[in-house]
Order: sequence, then structure tokens, then C-alpha cells
Amino acid sequence: MTTPSRTPQPAVARTQQFLDRHAPGVSVLVPDADTSTVAAAAVALGVRPGQIAKTLAVRAGESVLLLVMSGDARLDNRKFRDRFGAKPRMLGAEETEELTGQPVGGVGPLGHPSGLPVFADESLRAYDAVYPAAGSRSSAVRLTLEQLETLTHATWVDVSTLPAAG
Repeated sequence: MTTPSRTPQPAVARTQQFLDRHAPGVSVLVPDADTSTVAAAAVALGVRPGQIAKTLAVRAGESVLLLVMSGDARLDNRKFRDRFGAKPRMLGAEETEELTGQPVGGVGPLGHPSGLPVFADESLRAYDAVYPAAGSRSSAVRLTLEQLETLTHATWVDVSTLPAAG
């Protein structure tokens, strides 16, 4: 079962406050299960793994950015380097939480205290709606691609590969 958040953690509350200001009617969802991995989130939300929009905190040279991509996509180092001019380096858990105010496994693209640039990967375009985390390991928010792009001011990029169909 999935319910709107009742007693949110601070990062989840910030995400909901952001939604209240910029997307009235959109609510943080708190499933009765862990959503910190793509597989767990897909089961908890009753969607396909690809609809889980994982948000990666990545360093590209001196820049730090958030990359939102389909849950079943993998970051392609060559494509990333071609696009950003540097090899991708995942931020550690402590630095990620310091910059986003959200824990690894619960980082979403909304409600951050700092204005990190957000990039949305083309892998998300296979879906009408996606489910990024909303500030905790047990929260998510349903967003259309238009909402994701508008709310995060995301720039679309192609830096992933999808698993071969089996």
C-alpha cells in the first residue's frame, strides 16, 4: 500500500513543500516498504523497474550534478565523458547528503538546499510517468516527464545504455 507522507523526515518534508509551491496536487508517496533500490521501489510502487527514476550525484571534473535516469539503465562512461568532458565520479554518501540534504538511496531531483544542475537521461523517455525518490529511502513521487523537466529545469542528455533485451 502507498500513502501520502504523514510524519515526514526533514528532506521528505522539504520535497513536499517544494511540490506544494510548484506542483500543487502532487504528493510524496511513502510505500509500506523500502524503496532504496530500483528493484525494491518497483515492487513497492507496482511499476516496472525502468520507471524508477534513479538520481545519481556525480562529479564531472570540478562540477557536481544530479543525473536522473531510468532504473534499468546503466551509466555509460564514454557517453558521459563525451557529453561532460570528464570521467564520471560518483559522490560518496557523506558528500551526497551534505550537498543534497538527502541520503543515498533516497536522493531525488527535488527539494535540495543547493541549486545543483539536473540532467535527465533519454532512457526516461520510454515512460509517461516516472518515480524518483523524494528525500528518503522509503519515499517517491510520481512525475510525468513534463513535470520532471519543468520542476527541475533539467537538461536532457544521452549518457546511458539499456540492458540487452533477453
